[in-house]
Amino acid sequence: MKALEEKIKAEGRVLKGNILDVGGFLNQLIDPAFTIEMAEEVKRLFAKSGVTKILTMESSGIAIGFAVAAVFNVPLVFAKKRKALNQDGKMLTASVHSYTHNSDYTATVSADYINENDTVLIVDDFLANGEAMRGLIKIIRSADADLAGCVVQIEKGFQHGGDKLRAEGIRVEALALIDSMSYEEGLKFRN
Repeated sequence: MKALEEKIKAEGRVLKGNILDVGGFLNQLIDPAFTIEMAEEVKRLFAKSGVTKILTMESSGIAIGFAVAAVFNVPLVFAKKRKALNQDGKMLTASVHSYTHNSDYTATVSADYINENDTVLIVDDFLANGEAMRGLIKIIRSADADLAGCVVQIEKGFQHGGDKLRAEGIRVEALALIDSMSYEEGLKFRN
């Protein structure tokens, strides 16, 4: 999505440690109109997939997940990173390692929210090593639901998480795919 690439170039910042700061428009200070524009692109990509639910990870994926759910007119489900006191009953869980925070957590979703009748599209803000995606895929599979695919706003292609998922036959789409990135040299998008 050329518009996202241009926005990243204009408003994003590459920080030391291969961290891309897009908090000023993507996942902290959110541009609603642009988020809807991205959601409409996701709808175009997955319009024929029979999507019944959108699944994302709290918290950075919620804004784009909500927008995508709205344009598909289906519910949004988000995995919590910690079990809350108000969660009881059967839980769908997956262990996930966070690249950004360099820590592990257990993603949880109530088994009441995803079931074998669902076709689920995973939506998130970033894809780097693919650990969060793998956790969400595990949750979908443990619910015996169908996976429509995965879509992210930004994929760090040089970390190969998306490539590994694609090699396993999983459909992965990125609205912006970064081929290389460094604090000194900036970033390059894949054509």
